[in-house]
Amino acid sequence: AGSGPSPAGGSEGPGTSKRNSTTDPLKRNEDMAKVEVTVLCLILFLALSGNLCVLLAIHTTRQKHSRMYFFMKHLSIADLVVAVFQVLPQLIWDITFRFYGPDFLCRLIKYLQVVGMFASTYMLLLMSLDRCLAICQPLRSLHRRADRVSVLLTWLLCLLVSIPQIHIFSLRDVGNGVYDCWADFIQPWGPKAYVTWITLMVYIIPVLMLSVCYGLISFKIWQNVKLKTAHGPSTSLSSSSRGGAAFTRVSSTRLISKAKIRTVKMTFIIVLAFVVCWTPFFFVQMWSVWDTNAPHEGTSSPFIIAMLLASLNSCCNPWIYMLYTGHLFHDLARRCLCCSGGQPRRLLAGCCCCRHCTSLACTLPRNAPAQSRTFWGQHMCLDAFMLNYSEDPICLRFAA
Repeated sequence: AGSGPSPAGGSEGPGTSKRNSTTDPLKRNEDMAKVEVTVLCLILFLALSGNLCVLLAIHTTRQKHSRMYFFMKHLSIADLVVAVFQVLPQLIWDITFRFYGPDFLCRLIKYLQVVGMFASTYMLLLMSLDRCLAICQPLRSLHRRADRVSVLLTWLLCLLVSIPQIHIFSLRDVGNGVYDCWADFIQPWGPKAYVTWITLMVYIIPVLMLSVCYGLISFKIWQNVKLKTAHGPSTSLSSSSRGGAAFTRVSSTRLISKAKIRTVKMTFIIVLAFVVCWTPFFFVQMWSVWDTNAPHEGTSSPFIIAMLLASLNSCCNPWIYMLYTGHLFHDLARRCLCCSGGQPRRLLAGCCCCRHCTSLACTLPRNAPAQSRTFWGQHMCLDAFMLNYSEDPICLRFAA
C-alpha cells in the first residue's frame, strides 16, 4: 500500500529503503493524493458493487452449478478480496498518509494484499485452462469434485506464497519518530530479488501460460472451422436425406460450439484486461528496483497512474461478464423487480414470479374460455422463457 498495491515496498513502494537519502519520506504531493483518493473511491465502489452483483446473479440463476459459473464465482471472490484488502486499505492510507495501527495489522494487510493479487491471477489462469480443455478435449469426463479440488488448492497456494509478506513488512520508524508500515530487507539486493519473484509468479509465468492456452484454443477452433467448411456439403446432403432429425442434431452441435466459443471470447477479454491493467504496474515496479535513477513512486505521476490502473482490474471483470452473459443480470433484475417481500407481482398482462416457486404462472381472468386461456398462457410463458435466454429446461406452470 502507500502509493499502490506494491508487493515489496514501504509506504512509498519497493526499494524506498535504499533511496531514503534522496527522498523525504515525511512529505508527499497533496494534489496528487487528492486525485488518488478520488479515483480509489470510484474503483472501490465499482469493484464492490459489480462483483457483489455477479455473485448474487450466479447464486440466483438456474445454471449456478455449471463449470463456467463456478470459476466466475471464485474469480469474483478474488476480485472482492482485492477490493476489500488492497483498494480499501490503500484508500484509507492515502487519506491518513501514515499507517495508524499496530504491527500485527500492518503485517496482516500486506499479507492479504498479495493474497488478492495471487488469487485474482490464478483464478483467471484456472478458468482459461478449463476453457482450453473444453475446446481441445470436448469428450473428456467432467468431475465437479475435480473442479472444487483445483480451486481449493489454488486458494491454498495463494495463501502459502504470500507468507513472506508477513516477515518483510513491519511497523517501523521512517524518520523523526514517525512510524509507518514499511518493508525491511536485510540485504541490499532484497528488493530486487523479491519484486522480481513477485513479477514472475503473478505476471510473467501466468501470462506465458495464458498465451499457450489461447494459442491451443485458436488452433483448435481453426481446425474445427476448416473441418466444418470441408464437410459442409456432405452434412447438408446427409441431413436432407435423413429428414428433420439429422438436421436437428447438426444444428444442436453448432449451437453448442457457439456457446463454447462465446465463453472463450469472454475469458480472452478478461485476460486482455488483466494484461492491460497489470503490465504498467509491474513495469514500474521492476524499473524502481533495478534502476537507481528511476523516479520515486510517491512523487512521479506515471508511477501512481500505473498503480491505480492495477487496482482498476478488479472492477473490469463484472462489466465483461455483463457483456457476454447478459442474461445473468437480466434474470437478477427481473427477480428484483417482480419479487417484493416474497409476494408475487404481476408482469406483462398476467405473468408473475415469486422467489418461493420455480415457475412462471400465466393467468387470464376466470371468466375467459378455457381454450383461449390455455393458448394465451402457453404463448406468454414461452415468450417469457425465450426472453430469459435460459439454456436449461424450465418448469412452466399454467394456471387453470
